[in-house]
Amino acid sequence: MDPGHANGQENGHGSALPASFFELVRVSPVPVLVNFWAEWCGPCRTVSPTIERLARENTGRILTVKVNVDRRPQVAQAFEIQGVPTIMLFWKGEPRMRLTGAYPYEAILQNILQNWPRAAGVTPQPASET
Repeated sequence: MDPGHANGQENGHGSALPASFFELVRVSPVPVLVNFWAEWCGPCRTVSPTIERLARENTGRILTVKVNVDRRPQVAQAFEIQGVPTIMLFWKGEPRMRLTGAYPYEAILQNILQNWPRAAGVTPQPASET
């Protein structure tokens, strides 16, 4: 099996992902936020709920994907992932942002906003506080 293969995973919208990670980040109609992680990584467990929150708050504006670097080493090597967690934002196959470490929600959102591609349309928003 191709290490970049998305085989059977869903994109959170109930539809199947493209055949490979590389195709996904190239053809996605919305920017793709990728969480490179590993099961043994404590900081990865810390940042995962933050990425899930960003996904919930921005349904339809951003696609989030988790890549396990131990199971998909070729994908991690292609983007020179040297530490986890690493969070990257892609637009039309091009990396727009990279953060390595367990950053808080506000810092990740701010980096996304600073690197958001104008052509992508509506920018991500935090949930309204009530």
